[in-house]
Amino acid sequence: MSGYIQEDIAPEELAQRSELASSIAGSVRELIEATVRTEVGASDIAEARRLIEAATEILRKDQLPGAYGIRFNSDGSKRSWGNAVLGRRNPIAPPVVLHHEPDHTWTEVELGPAYEGPAGLVHGGVLALILDQLLGSTAEFQGVPGMTGTLNVRYRRATPLGQIRGEARVDRVEGVKTFVRGTITSAGEVSAEAEGIFILPKWARGEVSDVLRKSVGEG
Repeated sequence: MSGYIQEDIAPEELAQRSELASSIAGSVRELIEATVRTEVGASDIAEARRLIEAATEILRKDQLPGAYGIRFNSDGSKRSWGNAVLGRRNPIAPPVVLHHEPDHTWTEVELGPAYEGPAGLVHGGVLALILDQLLGSTAEFQGVPGMTGTLNVRYRRATPLGQIRGEARVDRVEGVKTFVRGTITSAGEVSAEAEGIFILPKWARGEVSDVLRKSVGEG
């Protein structure tokens, strides 16, 4: 459980840090898409690289010693800003925002050229990535969190680049295992569906604090 860090931050400071994290990640996400689509010549590429290297040097002036991990306040709220799907600081993460309802979780997200697999279509691995997070976060929100044990994805049809919708619900709970089902839809049709089994890790069972148990999960 290394990488789980209690770090209490006042609400005002946390809001400011959140805004800064989202803004820099969003700018780099735009840079990634621009890089995929650019047709500029060698001189423009050289100048762009110079500016990117200068920006990288600025950001490296003060860095964490390793991965961001999962940081949480004593009230149980947590920050997984390096997460590959939801991470506020992570520009390779698709801009997924999860919405938790009493009985299910959903998201709508625009997947652009940076997430292409077959021509004009979303990469299947990206859909699996989003489904893994969606299902795991659903289990977490329903109070039965766990780490991914298995994830079975069935691709029903191709998913064009553009807006997709994901939905997930807890199917059942068997001891420390939570079974969750979810779908990805595009233009109103299911393009992928998944079932995941999420297992509460041994370190989160038994005599541990509720705050630490709440930190289990991927986002």
